[in-house]
Parts: sequence; structure tokens; C-alpha cells
Amino acid sequence: MAATFSTALDVHFAVSQSDPKRPIFFTKRLKHQNPSQRFRISCKSSKSSSSKPQQNPLEEQSPKKTQSLSEQLQPLSTTTLPKKDQAALLSSNPKSTWVNPSKPKRSVLSLQRQKRSPHAYNPQLRELKLFAKKLNDCENNEGAFLSFLEQFPHQPNRENSLLILNSLKPWQKAYLFFNWLKTNNFFPMETIFYNVMMKYLRLGGQFEVIEELANEMVSNEIPLDNITYSTIISCARRCYHFDKAVEWFERMYRTGLMPDEVTYSAILDVYAKLGKVEEVISLYERGVASSWKPDMVTFSVLAKMFGVAGDYEGIKYVLQEMKSVEVRPNLVVYNTLIEAMGRAGKPGFARNLFEDLIESGLTPNEKTLSAIAKIYGKARWEKDALKLWEEMKSKNWPVDFILYNTLLTMFADIGLVEEAEQLFIDMKRSENFKPDSWSYTAMLNIYASGGNVDKAMELFEEMFEVGVELNVMGTTCLIQCLGKTRRIDELVRAFTVSIQQEIEPDDRLCGCLLSVVSLCDNREDIDKVLACLHQANPRLVEFVELIEDEKSSLDTVKEEFRRVLSDTKDDARRPFCNCLIDICRSKNLHERAHDLLYLGTLYGLYPRLHNRTADEWSLNVRTLSVGAAKTALEEWMGTLAKIVKRGEALPELFSAQTGTGTHKFAQGLSNSFGSHLKELGAPFKNSEDKVGCFVATREDLLLWLQSKIPSSSTVIS
Repeated sequence: MAATFSTALDVHFAVSQSDPKRPIFFTKRLKHQNPSQRFRISCKSSKSSSSKPQQNPLEEQSPKKTQSLSEQLQPLSTTTLPKKDQAALLSSNPKSTWVNPSKPKRSVLSLQRQKRSPHAYNPQLRELKLFAKKLNDCENNEGAFLSFLEQFPHQPNRENSLLILNSLKPWQKAYLFFNWLKTNNFFPMETIFYNVMMKYLRLGGQFEVIEELANEMVSNEIPLDNITYSTIISCARRCYHFDKAVEWFERMYRTGLMPDEVTYSAILDVYAKLGKVEEVISLYERGVASSWKPDMVTFSVLAKMFGVAGDYEGIKYVLQEMKSVEVRPNLVVYNTLIEAMGRAGKPGFARNLFEDLIESGLTPNEKTLSAIAKIYGKARWEKDALKLWEEMKSKNWPVDFILYNTLLTMFADIGLVEEAEQLFIDMKRSENFKPDSWSYTAMLNIYASGGNVDKAMELFEEMFEVGVELNVMGTTCLIQCLGKTRRIDELVRAFTVSIQQEIEPDDRLCGCLLSVVSLCDNREDIDKVLACLHQANPRLVEFVELIEDEKSSLDTVKEEFRRVLSDTKDDARRPFCNCLIDICRSKNLHERAHDLLYLGTLYGLYPRLHNRTADEWSLNVRTLSVGAAKTALEEWMGTLAKIVKRGEALPELFSAQTGTGTHKFAQGLSNSFGSHLKELGAPFKNSEDKVGCFVATREDLLLWLQSKIPSSSTVIS
């Protein structure tokens, strides 16, 4: 009994482009210009072996398409089996095929993948496979391998050679066999042999050899097909030859061949890594216009590209595109998007994505949890951090060593001492996640920030007892803690031990020692700390001595300061300047402190210190130390006094912004700055709308400045 299913389909034919040089897969479909033809497809299943398949009425009109690799590697049984065996195979009953009319048509970029039939019917194939196994087991040298090839069981031809080539491992043996075939010229080499060989070479990361073969194909007029180009491009990407990947994609583009999904995703990733954002978007949109449906890999590439650049609008674009093509993120894409939001400085959106991940039924993995923990710690979100910690314990989410250390760092950033201590104890009790150098550093950071010097020293001694290696960050945290509590002798001992442990002091450690110098009350302690600093950075100590000498001219200080900054990493230059200003103020060298603030501004260390609009002038001291912020305020008031004296116009409002420390153990720049305002008698008050902001009206500030003008020169004090 035959089963018949039929349905009517609308087939649309795209209108060819006016420009023959442009490949057709980048054209947009025009809704009202595509002629359509309606025909009916029937699928039958019959027990009669003589039933003839129905001819497709459009078959003759269809252009010949390039075979996929799976089509090229069709079962060899059709060519190597004897005629009678082939007839037996062909006479077997075919399976019925059902076509779902509601299923969308296959993407034009999809590769046709076919199941391979078993080769057990052919005794020659079994013999060839045994020979291939012997080749794989033979010695891995050229002489032995080539002599073994002389035992080839049959005359090498296209079919049996292709079977052997597909069976060889590693790529070196496959390459020897491939060259042996070419040298002996048993038969004309075809595209499929090059494709299979390139597949092996891609696994071995041999892009240069692949490119040689591709150029050889061009020279010998052997056509490069979709599979060839895809293999070349994906291998170039894997081997970080991004320019080569672009070059070969452009060559493919010019031939008019259709990229498959793998090629599209690979070349998008290449453009993204090269920072060619516009090219990525252009290629993506042209691909979508040509009926290509992006996959998860594509969206992960786009999200990572925008995330690394901190481009929040770009990340939103990715989310919108995923929604438009009805693709719901998988865990990999969620992880990429969450990390991207973290880099873009959008912790709120990262949290929303994390909650959406949970609601979708997915379980976060270690990478997800590490990313969101890092974001919560950086944002100082205590409630969210605690909620995450409780969820991890109650839902038994997976953890690894990196996640444990990330959680410790998060607790350190927020100042959650009890939670950090409990996690640290859990790590000590575990078999697989014993605390390492970074675990101890995170705990040292917590104790140092809270001023708990006894526990910090306990931990320091414990590290040597259990054999955990000290790192420069741990040394910096400990020295910071000892410096704040004025335990200078212990500080010197800790520094000496770190040097004996071959810890190389970095700019951050030098900046920490500089800040301790500004806190010291007597000359003896200052000299002890400077002796430590001299071992780490002699030029910095020489500069400290230079600014302490009141006879040093501004030009001399300027030149030496430039040299110090040139030897310092970018992210440590402003902290150095802040600490040097603090040292000057601690020694009542106020004029030198103003010189350093001027030089810091001159060298671009304080780019957003002042801001002016028609209605408001503001001073932003968020990135300054307490001493540097006081100096900046005095400098600003002195400048305003000059403006008032000249009778120039002033805005309605003045503001000074200190920001608010979200860390539990933050020193409190806002409090110190507010106290200095009171000492000066300046008419600034806490803003009711903004925390960490002091405001004054034009009238109040004008009266105060006028009262100071007779006794002021450049600095109001």
C-alpha cells in the first residue's frame, strides 16, 4: 500500500543583479520583483522496487551547484563494488520520506550533510582499511612510511586512494601519502583530495602548507570550491593569520561562491579581532539580507567585539538582532554578553541578563558566576553579592578554583569580612580547592582595608608555614596595612622578606611606599621607608629629596618630574603625583604642593579637574588624594578670587564633587574635604540632591571671596 503526501509550494526566483561583478549572495530580495511559480511535490513510499521516482519539473532549470565535502565523499561502494553487488544494493526497499510543510525551507547557506552508507559489503574496503591501519601503526619517519607504501594491496586509483587518505593519522603521514600520489601520477588529482588534505593540515595548524596547496591548485587549474575556501579561511583564523583570512575571503567573494555558516562566522570573528567594526556590521547585514540565519557563534562574536570596546550601544544592537531573528541566547552567548556588559561599565544590565538566564531555565556555569561576581565586586553591590553567594550554596551551582578566588576578591572589594573568612575556611577544608597565592592575597586585602593588622600578619606568617608563594600584590596589601597603623619596623621586615622571596616591586608597591612616607610622623620612620623605596625605585627617592629642598627651582622640578613619569606606567602616574603632593603637605611645603598640582595638570594627569557651563562651574576631585584635593580646592579659590578682582562675570552655581566611597573601609575623601572647607570658611554646603557634592551660590561665594581679596595673592588659605 503506497502512502502519498503532497503539498503546494511557492518557489521564488531572485532577480539577477545589474552589476555582474557583485556576488549574488549579498543582494536583498525585492518583494514585488520576484516571479513565482507554484507546483506540487509528492512523496510516496511503495513496496514495489520498480516504482520510478517522480521527476522534478524544475530540475532542468536549476543551475549546477558546487558539491559539498559530504557529497564529494559519497560512499565508495557505488564505484568499488562489483556490478552484481551494486544491483543488490539498489534493489533494496527505500525508506519512506515525510516532508513537513510547516518547516521553514533550508537556508541557502546550509551545507548538505548526508549519512554515509556502510562499506561492509565490499571485501576490498576491509582490506584497504587494514592496510591504512598498518600505515598508521608504522614508524613515524619518511623512509619507513614510503617503503611500506610499496605494499599497496591494489593499483592506486581515485577511490581506494581517497579511502586511504581519509584514514591516515597524524597529518604528517597523510601529507606524505598525498605527495606520494602526486609524485607517481597514478591519476589526475582532483579538488576533493586537496580538500581532505587541507582538513588534516588545519587540525595540525599548518596554514603555510595549506596556502601552498591552494596556490598549487590555482597554478594547476584545479578548481577551489566552497569547502576549499572555508578550510583556508578557518585555518588562517585559528592560526591568527587574520590578514590572510581576509585576503582569501575576498578572493572567494570575487569568485561568487556562497560562504557557508562556518565561513561566515569565522570571517566575522576575524574582522572583529582586527577591530574592523564597520566591516563586521556590513558583512553581517549583507549576510542576513541574503537569507543567512546567524547562529549562536555569530552573536557571541558580535557581543565579544562590542564588549571589548565597551560599546554599550553595540551590545544593545546584538540583543535586538537576536530578538529579530528569534534566537534565544544559549549559555555561551549569555556569558559573553554578561562579560561585555561588565567591560562596558553597565552592572545593572549585566544583572538583568543574569536574571534572564536563570528564568530561561539555564544553569549558570563557573564562567558565568565568575563574571557576575567580578561585576558585583567592582560595583560594590553588597546585597547582590550576598544574594549570589546564598544562591550558589542553596542551588549547588558548579564551582572551580577561579570562581572561589573571584568570590574572595568580590568580598574583599565590598568589605564582607565574615563571608570571606567562611569561604576561606571552606577552601582550606576542601580537597580540590586549597587556597593559593591569590586566595591569601584577597584575604590580606580584606584585613589591610579594614586595618586589622594582627590578622594580616597572622596570615602572612601562615603563608610561609604552608608553603604558599608570596606575590607583589600581597606584599602591597600588607605594607599598606602596616603603614596605616604606623608599624614601620614590621613594614620594613615584610618588605625585606618579599625581596628575599625574589618579589620584584612594581609601580603599585612603590606608590604604596610613597603614601606611607606621607603618613610618617618623624624623620626616622621616613628614612626607613625611603630606604625600602630606594631598593625598588632609586630615581623616585631622589625626586622626593629634590622637592623637599626649597632651593630647587620649578624648572628643575619640572624636568625631573617628567623623567619620573616617563619611567612609570600610565595607571600609576596620577597616584604617584597624588602621593608626592601629600608628602609636601605633610611637611608644610604648600607652595611645592601647588607646583606639583600644576605639573600634574600640565602632563595630563587630571584631565577632568575643572568643568564650566553657562550656569555652573565645578571642581571634580574624585581621583585625587586628600592632600591633592585640598590643594586643588585652594588653587581654585585663588583663581576665582582673581576673577572677582577683575570684575568678570560668574555663573549662578559652584560645585565641588568628591564622590562617595562605596567600599565599607573607604577613607572618606568627602569627610576630609568637607572639614577643609570649614577650615577655610568657604560657603559650600552638602548638596541635597547628590551625595559627595558641595555647592555654593554665586552671591555667597562672591561675598566670601571679596572678604578674602585684600589678603589673598594666588592662594586662599
